[in-house]
Amino acid sequence: MAQFGPLSPLRRRNNDPRLAAAFAYAAEALRAGSPVHARLTAMPAGTSERVELGGGVFAVEQVYHAKPRAEGFFESHRNYIDVQVIVEGTELMEVEEIARLTVAQDYDAERDLVKYATDVPDAAKLVLRAGDVALFFPTDGHMPSLRVAGRPTLVRKTVVKVPAA
Repeated sequence: MAQFGPLSPLRRRNNDPRLAAAFAYAAEALRAGSPVHARLTAMPAGTSERVELGGGVFAVEQVYHAKPRAEGFFESHRNYIDVQVIVEGTELMEVEEIARLTVAQDYDAERDLVKYATDVPDAAKLVLRAGDVALFFPTDGHMPSLRVAGRPTLVRKTVVKVPAA
């Protein structure tokens, strides 16, 4: 089941050893003055970079303008848990159990991605701000990177991919 909130309480509630490296990296990403934070805040809009964290865990650091819902899609991953960390900015994420979603594009093993239709009017809506983290497990359909109240906010974020198995 998806979880979200500020890093510290989320970290305390999750003692799953698979998430340890992701939480340690997230803490660095959120700590002003750390090398990870400095790298993320220096990245120009429209860029992303993959960072290997070891043990099959990696992060995708990214900077973008939050997009209109019409440009979004629900997604899920079979092999990875997403740990999405908002470093700067605000974005809306929609969340729904994949059993309630309609597959729009079959599983792409290379990208570990299933895309779903967006015609889900009653999906949970989360507004995440700087310092917030969202955990998405393989059964959690999620549509991240959306504008809040139509505002095209610049978002600095990192998504840590943790092997689910």
